[in-house]
Amino acid sequence: MDTRGQGSGWSIGDTPDPHGSTAAYPGVMTRGIHDPREYYYRRLYTDAARLVDVVRELPGVDATRIAVTGGSQGGALAIAAAALSGDAVAAVMPDVPFLCDIPNAIVRTPSPPFTEVTRWLSIHRDDTAAALHTLSHIDGAILARRIAVPAFFSVGLMDDIVLPSGVFAAFHALASEDAAIEVYAYNGHEGGGSRHWARQVAWLDARFGLSG
Repeated sequence: MDTRGQGSGWSIGDTPDPHGSTAAYPGVMTRGIHDPREYYYRRLYTDAARLVDVVRELPGVDATRIAVTGGSQGGALAIAAAALSGDAVAAVMPDVPFLCDIPNAIVRTPSPPFTEVTRWLSIHRDDTAAALHTLSHIDGAILARRIAVPAFFSVGLMDDIVLPSGVFAAFHALASEDAAIEVYAYNGHEGGGSRHWARQVAWLDARFGLSG
């Protein structure tokens, strides 16, 4: 999924955000933060859920075996898609997922992009309550409560972009009875890299029977 309004940092970014901004880097964390209805991530999460709807209609797709995955922001989108799409998603694999346990993350994370929010709050001091209310709508540790399908997370314990505590908060909030988390003790935000991708394939194979 091309993330609207992003790009120009590591990818081109062809999908504009229609609310007055084309692809830009950095700066989406506080776009519309005053109001949950206007917040940037509301639109991005809606894109993720709609993508599931589109994929279900593609020729050759088994609509009963759709899994969602992504790393970092993509991990947040995977959580959102699974939480918002009901039984349309059969499995979720968030890899070092961003946007989890946000109230803790914005005061403890030393690296961007969470620091965009802390910088904004340092100027907009009277808007803290409204901003935190908005952020609660897209917090993966809250959305994970809606996920009951099999889930396979990953976390890097030396991650200073997505703190491990946020990943564990989302993981422990899951309603799924089939949930696992791969812990990479000596890795940062890169997580397990290609090794973890192989683990994801094996995990899916055990549930979807891909090699059968």
